[in-house]
Amino acid sequence: MGVIISLLNHKGGVGKTTSAINIGAGLVELGKKALLIDLDPQANLTLSLGLPRSQHTIYQALRGEAPLVPVNVKEGLDVVIATLDLSGAEMELINEAGREFILRELLEPVRLQYDYVIIDCPPSLGLLTLNALTSSDMVIIPLQTEFLAMQGLAKIKQVIQKVKLRLNKKLAIGGVLATMFDSRKVLNRDVIETIQKYFGDLVFETRIRDNVALAEAPAQRKDIFAYSRNSPGAADYLAVCQELENRVSALVV
Repeated sequence: MGVIISLLNHKGGVGKTTSAINIGAGLVELGKKALLIDLDPQANLTLSLGLPRSQHTIYQALRGEAPLVPVNVKEGLDVVIATLDLSGAEMELINEAGREFILRELLEPVRLQYDYVIIDCPPSLGLLTLNALTSSDMVIIPLQTEFLAMQGLAKIKQVIQKVKLRLNKKLAIGGVLATMFDSRKVLNRDVIETIQKYFGDLVFETRIRDNVALAEAPAQRKDIFAYSRNSPGAADYLAVCQELENRVSALVV
């Protein structure tokens, strides 16, 4: 049964979608089968991989109009796509009974087909994010190594703890992933030190270095391994995936 992981940060521009795509692709490099769920109404994950609009989107599935229908990107990697229509989902589902559990029910028959399911959450803490957290085994928090990016970390942790208490007993913080890191910058190093004091061993040892190839890959509609396999970005995300595998194994044990 696949491990379901949400990538969550209610601040935009922290590398959340980039991380979702490349963690999924990195797990495929390690021989795993992965499913990406684009749960962000901006549909950046879908756009970054150049996937065409389909009648089978996460929006239709959440509304009960269709099952989850993954689209194959490459061997071992599938995606459930999003469109801008998803922006209306929270209002449309607000009166649904069990609205926090809709995604979990959709994923139950699908997760058996994958080793990992990676959910790219919207940059908010609304109903879509709540559905992701209720469905997940763990949460990864991508964090840009800048001062403002640290603001709100306590709120994220609080929301995760409330979901764990009330809706999903198995939910755990899988790690905090530092992104856009430049070791030459004192501020970047200071941010790492600060989040290590707050999250301890939950901070991934691997930092995602600031790397132009990671910014270029979406323009070519590719993940970093398909676009530039020998880049620092590819090396960093592969190392993160190896760390993640170790953390998941420890949780299972």
